[in-house]
Amino acid sequence: MAQRFGGKYSPTGTGPAGGGLAGREIAQKPPAPPRHPLENRPFWITLTAAPFLLGAFGDGPFALLRALGAFALIAGASWLIREGLQAEAAYNARRVARRPAFPRKIFGAVLYGLGITIGAQAPEMGLIGAIVVGVIGTGLALLAFGSDPMTNKGMEGIDPFQQDRVARVIAEGEKHLAAMRDAIARTGDRPLEARVELFIATARDLFRTVEQDPGDLSAARRYMGVYLEGARDATVKFVDLWTQTRDAKARSDYEALLGDLEQNFTARTRSLIEGGREGLEIEIDVLRERLAREGVRQD
Repeated sequence: MAQRFGGKYSPTGTGPAGGGLAGREIAQKPPAPPRHPLENRPFWITLTAAPFLLGAFGDGPFALLRALGAFALIAGASWLIREGLQAEAAYNARRVARRPAFPRKIFGAVLYGLGITIGAQAPEMGLIGAIVVGVIGTGLALLAFGSDPMTNKGMEGIDPFQQDRVARVIAEGEKHLAAMRDAIARTGDRPLEARVELFIATARDLFRTVEQDPGDLSAARRYMGVYLEGARDATVKFVDLWTQTRDAKARSDYEALLGDLEQNFTARTRSLIEGGREGLEIEIDVLRERLAREGVRQD
């Protein structure tokens, strides 16, 4: 019979003490963060602006300033467009989302056109010709990368004030999760990092559920605040101890804590979903009874 071997240097093994994930596979992998298929393409915009730097010297200070300004604007436009693509990917990945407060792709396209306008001011072209080239560049950037999402998604009937409260709580929770990830990365232990990523994915499932129904915030706020803050503090203390002592019992206790937290977060998420389903069934029953009383529907 085949036997799986593990050890200190095995991807799913541990040290000599044998604690943690040795001898078993990680049940699942955390979901990858959403990525836009065009996310890496703005880099080529910056690369195509490199000739402005090559021709910046030798024609006097005014030509130098114009070339450097054109390159800076185009590089800034590339960065803004990439940020806009990342925001659009996050928007598309959620069933409930607000439109970006700052339309990065649109402003990036405008900056791109302005950079081309400044860089294209050759004597034979003139100011009007340079502006036309800039307008064409802006249009091409919008055509290539599209516009930012301009409407909210899935927020019909949701109180904006309540949604803002949810957004603030989730932002605070994401800070705790980021602190956990940064702390556990100091161990250099891949199984531990994967274990923390699984917990982060579980916590984000709860975030998404509350986002879809902000009325659930009161029932989940302790999980998204107090419990995550405690998990962050426990992670920092564990990492400090583990890096100094490699205490196998501390590792086992920490992994058990993550398991308990995952079970509780999963149970709370399931409870919120079931509560929403029960609320829907109640609304349906009430409406059917009203229709029956009014003679519109017969039982």
